[in-house]
Amino acid sequence: MSLKALPNTLKPREKLLSKGAHNLSDSELLALLLGTGTRGVDVLQLAQQIIEQHGSLRNLLSAPKAQFCQTKGLGEATYAQLHAVAELMRRQLSETLTRGDALCSPEQSKLFLMSILRGREREAFYVLYLDNQNRMISYEMLFEGTLDSASVYPREVVSRALECSAASILVAHNHPSGLAEPSQADRRITERLINALRLVDIRLLDHFVIGDGEVVSFAERGWV
Repeated sequence: MSLKALPNTLKPREKLLSKGAHNLSDSELLALLLGTGTRGVDVLQLAQQIIEQHGSLRNLLSAPKAQFCQTKGLGEATYAQLHAVAELMRRQLSETLTRGDALCSPEQSKLFLMSILRGREREAFYVLYLDNQNRMISYEMLFEGTLDSASVYPREVVSRALECSAASILVAHNHPSGLAEPSQADRRITERLINALRLVDIRLLDHFVIGDGEVVSFAERGWV
């Protein structure tokens, strides 16, 4: 149904204001950001066409700038808007973990890690440094590339944790294949990190493996 034919209560903006953003479809959310359609195509229809062309909202958001801007109805302004929204979400989640308790907000931790790791073409290994109240001090990517027991260096993790005065850490890495199931190499890395950190009285609280829309927690599996 076209936007004009919809009752006011079902139009994206009014629907968001009355029912909340979580009740909007992907195309309705995108339509709100686009603002206007093109000749002969209203904004809601355009948003649906764009998502169908890219296959999913995730594919659209992760598309290279050149590919994104070649899509009819899109351009650099929309590219900047969407990526600004994504960055705002990452910063909000980061602030939540910095002010709150990372262990009491496991879902927030997972969302934050997914926002920075999902969809990457190469494996990346991140460390979140926590204080003695489990609040995040800072986070950083320490290693990138094909990760195995020979390419993640416990000594460097320990050194950075001590520099940050961390009482404990969380670690995470992604699987570009999209499958989050940990490998034997992932388990070996984790054991080496636990043993190295134990020498300086720093705990490894969890190791998250990020796939495509899925996160595996070593703590939930009973592996740490």
